[in-house]
Amino acid sequence: MIKEDIIKYCNSLELDTVGFIKCRRFDELIEFYNYRKEMALENEFEESDIEKRINPKWYMSEGKTIISIAFPYLWVDNYIENGFSKYTKGLDYHRVVKKYLDEICRLISENGGKAISFVDSNTLPERYIAYLAGIGFIGKNNMIITKDYGSYVFLGEIITDLNLYDDDVRKFDEISKFKECGECTICYKECPTKAINEYKKNPNICTSYITQKKELTDIEIKLLKDKIFGCDICQNKCPYNENISFSKIKEFKPLEFMENGKYEVYAEINNKAFKEKILPTSCGWRGKNIIKRNAIIRLHNRGVNIEKYKGDSPYLNKYIEILNK
Repeated sequence: MIKEDIIKYCNSLELDTVGFIKCRRFDELIEFYNYRKEMALENEFEESDIEKRINPKWYMSEGKTIISIAFPYLWVDNYIENGFSKYTKGLDYHRVVKKYLDEICRLISENGGKAISFVDSNTLPERYIAYLAGIGFIGKNNMIITKDYGSYVFLGEIITDLNLYDDDVRKFDEISKFKECGECTICYKECPTKAINEYKKNPNICTSYITQKKELTDIEIKLLKDKIFGCDICQNKCPYNENISFSKIKEFKPLEFMENGKYEVYAEINNKAFKEKILPTSCGWRGKNIIKRNAIIRLHNRGVNIEKYKGDSPYLNKYIEILNK
């Protein structure tokens, strides 16, 4: 009965894509993670300890079920293109998703179970968990793609000691077949850095990752182009993102400041404006200077004289000097 109660409660929160799998060690991922390590495909945001990545028992030794939940975030279909990814336009999903997950954990606790929640900043293979739970399939663009919301979803997980799980609906070795994508290679062709291609996925040259790096090489500065934070290119052209449903989660409605088309606003933002306008979003965690640097690079690429953005920050001045060489 508790399982049905959880699903019903999720539906009351406008969450209708929920799955349950066994909390277990994902041994089938060991070879995959070893390959990524050997090929230097890991990045600074990833956990280097493979055991922690494949074993959710690290978080709850008595865990029996992992609940995977998709949180749709696409609010409209006509976002202003200003260098910020669609997922950054509303309130910070880390806080929003955690709030909803903790409400569900409270329901589980009230019914005699233990539960802990996770969103993004953990070592769980969340896309793979969502894939096994039937949330969606993993596409050639490496995104989880759902039936109703396409790939415009955040993922959250709950580990509980209650027996609620279903049998896995998919298998690991089916992912690489990309049967749902078929012969389509639009995302491969559209990816500006070829981080995704027919032969391998390299997140270290993904534009979204580059926008978040503290230090950029000359090549990465060129690859950044017009992006300030994140990149949606492989999602924007995906056929599975056509005619999808919009999110009803009010916290993901685009904030007015994040829909500003004047790039100078972001290049000259001060501490007060940053704390009030950007810090509450999903890109605020990276700090003011990363946003300013990327906005300055965007302006430079559009032929704007960026000398006026020199100031008290040696960090920003360094990049302005590099751009002006």
